[in-house]
Amino acid sequence: MEELSLQLLLLVPALVLIALGVAGLALPALPGAPLLFAGLVCAAWAENFEYVGSWTIGILAVLAVLTYLVDVIAGAMGAKRYGASGRAIAGATVGAIVGIFFGLLGVLLGPFLGAMLGELTVTKEFRSSAKAGYGAAVGLLLGVAFKLSLAFAMLGVFGVARWM
Repeated sequence: MEELSLQLLLLVPALVLIALGVAGLALPALPGAPLLFAGLVCAAWAENFEYVGSWTIGILAVLAVLTYLVDVIAGAMGAKRYGASGRAIAGATVGAIVGIFFGLLGVLLGPFLGAMLGELTVTKEFRSSAKAGYGAAVGLLLGVAFKLSLAFAMLGVFGVARWM
């Protein structure tokens, strides 16, 4: 009975951390990969690492770190391709955070508008600012898509290790 209560005590936060982690990969305000990783480790711990061992935890850790690399590379590539400045990238990040509060439209338009406004502080040319805004927004959105792919890979690795 005591073991079951400990298992439940660990599974509840594991599920919460996993849900927050997946949400955090799309929402820039939450550290998605570390939360997802912590949730999966907590779930493995709930079963005394009987099914999910150190190799699986190691693979999950590598995938979690890759989400950060993908985020940085995708944002930089999108911004560089369209000539965005550092301010445009910072503006896209702020726009993504503010956009969360305005629903789906805000999530889609926030990075673009933020990057465009950031670029306008560097150059007063509207056309190049719009182009930089587009590039930064595309980079951020591609980063989110790749991070979500890695998150589902993490969940898949965990699932295969758990049920094999």
